[in-house]
Amino acid sequence: MPDITKSHNLIVCTSILESIGYSHIDTDRIEIYGTDPILPTPFFIGEAGASALAAVGYVSSELWALKTNSRQRIEISVKDAALAQRSHHYLTSLTPGDFVFWDTISGFYQTQDNRFIQFHCNFPHHKQGVLDLLGCKDDKEDVARAAKTFQALYMEETLQSSGMCARIVRSGEEWKNHPQYQAIKDLPIIEIIKLGDSSAQKLPEGERPLSGIQVLDLTRIIAGPVCGKTLAEHGADVLLITSPHLPFIRPLVIDTGHGKKAAHLDLNALEDKEKLKKLVKNADIFCQSYRPYGLCEKGFSPEDVSQINPSIIYVTFDAYTHLGPWSMDHGFDSLVQSATGIALEQGDGFPEHLPAQSLDYLTGYFGALGTMEALRRRAIHGGSYHVRVSLVKTAKWLWDLGRVTSDFKECTIPSREEIPNLFMDIESDFSSLKALRPVLKMSETPPYYTSPPVFLGSTKL
Repeated sequence: MPDITKSHNLIVCTSILESIGYSHIDTDRIEIYGTDPILPTPFFIGEAGASALAAVGYVSSELWALKTNSRQRIEISVKDAALAQRSHHYLTSLTPGDFVFWDTISGFYQTQDNRFIQFHCNFPHHKQGVLDLLGCKDDKEDVARAAKTFQALYMEETLQSSGMCARIVRSGEEWKNHPQYQAIKDLPIIEIIKLGDSSAQKLPEGERPLSGIQVLDLTRIIAGPVCGKTLAEHGADVLLITSPHLPFIRPLVIDTGHGKKAAHLDLNALEDKEKLKKLVKNADIFCQSYRPYGLCEKGFSPEDVSQINPSIIYVTFDAYTHLGPWSMDHGFDSLVQSATGIALEQGDGFPEHLPAQSLDYLTGYFGALGTMEALRRRAIHGGSYHVRVSLVKTAKWLWDLGRVTSDFKECTIPSREEIPNLFMDIESDFSSLKALRPVLKMSETPPYYTSPPVFLGSTKL
C-alpha cells in the first residue's frame, strides 16, 4: 500500500516548490516522516514546518549542485519541525530571569460590544499607547475594566492608525469577508520579483551551499531574524544591523542570533547611512522588516538598494502585505492569528494563540527559501530581485492546509527533559546556553552554526 502520510507531506512540500517555479521535483530525495498533531492545535503546524524546511533544503541542494553537480537527500521529522517553532521557549541559560517574552497587559480583552480585542504591548511605546487611549493604569484588571467601556472597532482603528498594535478577534468567515483578505487572497506565499538586469553571479567557492554569501540582516523580533538564522545554517555570513535606540527582547535576540555578527547603525544619522551604503555594495542579500515604507524614507527602498548594487537580493518581511487597507499597519504573529480566525478556532469559547509562533517561523523559512531561489536565478540568469513574504499570507496558507483529524487535545508540549537529543550546548557572550539545534538534515552539507549569539552592536564597523 502507498505511504499516505509521505504522500500528503510531499504534496505540501512540492506545492511550495511549485509556487516558486519548480516543475520537475525529485521527491525521492525528500523524506518527511511523522504526522500531526504534535502540539495541542487543530492546525497542521508540524507538517507545515517540515514541508517548508524540506523545501529550503531542496533549494539549498540545488545551489550545492551548481557548485558541485551533486544533489543531496533531505530529511526532516514533523515532530522536530513543530518544536522548532517553539525554539525560543526552549532556550536556557544561567540567567533565566532575563527570559521574559510577554508584557503583563498584552493579551485578549472583552469590549463594550461583546467582542474580543488583542493588545500587543511588548514594547514600551506600544504599551503606553494603549494605556493613553484607555486612560487607565498599568494594571491588567484596570485595562480589562477600561476596555469594556469602548467599542472594539474604535479601539482597533484608533490604535493602529497611531502606530500601536491591536486587532479584533475575528472568525474565519468574518476574515474572509474583510477587505484586507480580499486584497491578499490571490497573492503567492513567496513573491520573487526581478528588479533589474545584471551579469550572472557565480556562487562563491566553499564547503557549504551559501559559503561566501554576504547577508545584511535589518530585521527584528522573529520572522526576519529566523530567515537570517536559516541562511546562516547553510553557510552564509550574516551581519545583523540594529539601531542603538530601539527596544529589543533579549531571549529572541539570543535565539535568532546563532551564526551572526551584530552591529549598530542609526539610519537617522548621515554618517551611518553612508556606512550602510558601503556595506550594500559588497552584499548579496539585504533583508529588512522595518515598518511599511520605513526604509524608503531613508533611501533604502528595493529600487534604491538595487541602484547601489545591481546584483542585490532584497527581502521584505511585513505583517499584512503591500496591498489592502492594512498595508501600512504594524503587526505581529499573534495579532495576525487574531485577525484571521486562527486564534478563535484555537480557543474554546475564549481566543487562544497557537502553541508555537508558527506564522513567524514559517514566514522566516519562506523568506529564506525565496532568498535561496533568487540566488539560484542570479547565478544562472543574473539580475537583482525583490523577495516578499508576509505573516498574513502565511496565515492564509496555513489555514488552507486544513485540520488534523485525530484528537489534538490529548497532545502535550514536550519539556526540555523529554527532547534532550534536540539540544546543543553553547558558550556565548550571554552565558552558557542550551538551545535547539537545526532540525533539517542534509546528506552532504548538514546545517549548523559557525558561531554563537553575540551582543547587539558588538561588531564595530
